[in-house]
Amino acid sequence: MQIKRNPTRSVSIGSIAVGAEHPIAVQSMTATATTNIDATVALVNDLQKAGADVVRIAVDSDKDAEALAEIRRQTTANLSVDLQENYRLVEKVAPHVDKVRYNPGHLYHHEKSRPWQDKVKFLADVAGANDCAMRVGVNCGSVDPNQKELFDSKDSLGPMLASATEHCELLDSIGFTRYVVSLKDSDPSNVVTVNQRFAELRPDIPLHLGVTEAGLPPDGIIKTRIAFEQLIGRGIGDTIRVSLTVPNSKKSMEIEAGRQIIDDIRNGRLRSVVALDPTKLNIISCPSCSRVENEAFVELAQDVKAMTQYAKDYAITIAVMGCRVNGPGETDDADLGLWCGPAKVNLKRGGEAIGAYPYDEILPKLREELDRLILTKQQTSSAKA
Repeated sequence: MQIKRNPTRSVSIGSIAVGAEHPIAVQSMTATATTNIDATVALVNDLQKAGADVVRIAVDSDKDAEALAEIRRQTTANLSVDLQENYRLVEKVAPHVDKVRYNPGHLYHHEKSRPWQDKVKFLADVAGANDCAMRVGVNCGSVDPNQKELFDSKDSLGPMLASATEHCELLDSIGFTRYVVSLKDSDPSNVVTVNQRFAELRPDIPLHLGVTEAGLPPDGIIKTRIAFEQLIGRGIGDTIRVSLTVPNSKKSMEIEAGRQIIDDIRNGRLRSVVALDPTKLNIISCPSCSRVENEAFVELAQDVKAMTQYAKDYAITIAVMGCRVNGPGETDDADLGLWCGPAKVNLKRGGEAIGAYPYDEILPKLREELDRLILTKQQTSSAKA
């Protein structure tokens, strides 16, 4: 499907660039101790081989910084450094990386009497002198305390948004525009909302998408997919990370999952309801996987798309799901839903089950329900007129 990307500017990160004119980049992060140089180099190179465009490494001490210099000598991967609480370490690490990530909320832990603005200017000066991009990484669990005081305690997104925009304004004012922004939360719906709000305010700034603390696969992948489909499907997002709790030997799953999600969105294989045009017919179908119990599912999804074209000008969502593991729940948000079993297809109207029908009988049944739904919409429209 055609996705119109937000008009974000280009930001170069080593050998790649992110922004509207470039493919969505996929990132990961090492989980080894940075001072364990051999293990970290091995993981970085494994991730690069798996297709990582950027690999992030955490640095929190002088020893970490010294190790990073040696890691850089042993890999050609595009590296990003994750500064923890000591922002001054940027001087020691910037010569060895392609991007510097800092968290606005962490700037208050070191040199507490120094204004955060001075610290950001220092970071930008060092990054610029060393040909580094930057990421303003706002996280729900460590929001700028000054911003939190300005909002209701129940409003978790307001402080995140205010912090991000405040830092963008400062960086712009000093002439440093080679940066991206991330606003991460552990709740996919919050990730969607806060990134949509930011993209409306600053459509020019590239966004790094991620669901923090997504957890173990497959749940972590599903949570991330929910957010990414809603955002990337609307043109929001220039680089992504799928954050999974996995052993280092399986860390490449983050890259594989990220690229799969992007490919599925690009080809219209969606698992969540993305109203790309709220006034038009929206058909979603999950990617086929090992849980599909009847290979006829793929053909059925294609047939549904072809059969329903006569309804293309109605705001109706139809979901076609391939298995009984995710199908029953993931069709609830659609106007009409089908989830496939070994011999029959279950038909739903919203969260209401209508019945189960053989594969060769389901299309006429779906059409009956679709016609009823169209008639209801026509009657409602006439009544309002």
